[in-house]
Amino acid sequence: MGLRAEQRERTRSVLLEVSRRLFASRGYAAVGLADLVAAAGVTKGALYHHFEGGKTDLFRAVLEQVHEEIGTTVAATADAESDPWDQLTAGCRAFLVAATDPAVRRILLIDGPAVLGWRDWRAIDDAQSASHLAESLELLVETGVISRQPVAPLARLLSGAMNEAALWLAETEDPGALDDVTSALFRMLGALRA
Repeated sequence: MGLRAEQRERTRSVLLEVSRRLFASRGYAAVGLADLVAAAGVTKGALYHHFEGGKTDLFRAVLEQVHEEIGTTVAATADAESDPWDQLTAGCRAFLVAATDPAVRRILLIDGPAVLGWRDWRAIDDAQSASHLAESLELLVETGVISRQPVAPLARLLSGAMNEAALWLAETEDPGALDDVTSALFRMLGALRA
């Protein structure tokens, strides 16, 4: 990679890192373009060079990065298990833990749908995590662990339940809340078993 390409990549990385920190701590609406470029030490022109749509495109890139990291964490946690059922439950718990991280929650669950709109947020979610959930459920249906049923609506219901649970977990002060949510989720999942 040439020097110019390295500088471009470094500038893009700095913009993503700084923006992610500001969006997570202050929220999308409270972060101005001037805040972003000042914190990154770049010009507005540099920001627009990398993110043509400005702050919204930069936020989209941050959200995609967050989704990708969570997807990687969930997949690695699930893959550590040998049994498909254990993979599903471990992956669900890993999602809840990752999504409630204060550095993630606001970007992923609060500002993501509000800034990009539900359809665009859903497309990013589908590309990163919902498709893995559907694949896991499909395997469980095919192997007879879960009763035969349409997987697409089941995946949507489970994804929605976990997103809502993650939002609630992020707001509660109860130290036992994650264990309570996990227990409730596992009971709900257990009802699906054949």
